Amino acid sequence: MQAETLKAALSRLRAAVAACAPALKERARQYALLMRLNKPIGIFLLLWPALWALWIAGAGRPDAWVVTVFVLGVVLMRSAGCVINDYADRDIDRHVARTRERPITAGKVAPKEALLLFAVLCLLAFGLVLTMNPLTVKLSFIGVLLAVTYPFAKRYTHLPQVHLGAAFGWAVPMAYAAQTGAISNTGWLLFIATLLWATVYDTMYAMVDREDDMKIGVKSTAILFGELDRFIIGLLQLTFFAVLLIVGRQAHLGLLYYLGIAAAMGFALYHQYLIRTREPAQCFKAFLNNNWIGLAVFAGIVLHYWQGGSV
Repeated sequence: MQAETLKAALSRLRAAVAACAPALKERARQYALLMRLNKPIGIFLLLWPALWALWIAGAGRPDAWVVTVFVLGVVLMRSAGCVINDYADRDIDRHVARTRERPITAGKVAPKEALLLFAVLCLLAFGLVLTMNPLTVKLSFIGVLLAVTYPFAKRYTHLPQVHLGAAFGWAVPMAYAAQTGAISNTGWLLFIATLLWATVYDTMYAMVDREDDMKIGVKSTAILFGELDRFIIGLLQLTFFAVLLIVGRQAHLGLLYYLGIAAAMGFALYHQYLIRTREPAQCFKAFLNNNWIGLAVFAGIVLHYWQGGSV
């Protein structure tokens, strides 16, 4: 009798789980969309500078656990950044063609759910950071502050892209601190380079939404630069590469690194070609293609150390 009762209970439990499965699957899908896991470009754009810093700080042999923490941390914090961004923009997104179907503004994820998800992601990332040294832990608080405040910057300044650059670039001093226990001048130069690069690609991204943003009063560098947008982007690109050349000299990087920089410059010229007519789809394509700049620079760094780090 007891065996039959247990069997019946297990059968009801299986039926209940089967009934709930579709709803749970859909909820997980909406959370994944909210975290932009279906669009990993942001993960790569955040990850490349962290990897640049780790490989240079570690002279080509960064600590394996530190690398693991930063890779996982990048995924978690980029996801958290997307969640808090959509929470902050939930009343704005419905007025922009590209964003009106995002989970919060479309009513598929409640704002309170989003805040809870953001908190969980930040706690998971902080748990990883706690395995690092005290300086890295202290720096992580600044990183969270930059990530939380970024979504609101567009309401008060035309430079939210610079704010994003600081948020993305903060992975660099954290990487140096985790790998070496200090932040060298080279580390700060890489931070500046990342800030410049992020301002470039996020301005291209803002060019996609410029018309909608102007209608609803959202600020951006794309609006601030106006007809000088391509020219100013070009100046920022040149400054970015100039800083990377200085990094190469300070870190005693050799020919393969500079070949990587040359390849990255080729991609930057291609991006200027893509945005020449300011057509939104082409501007978005240029934004996405910035991933190859990050890869080219990283490849140059890795190849330099792989071939023995000779000058």
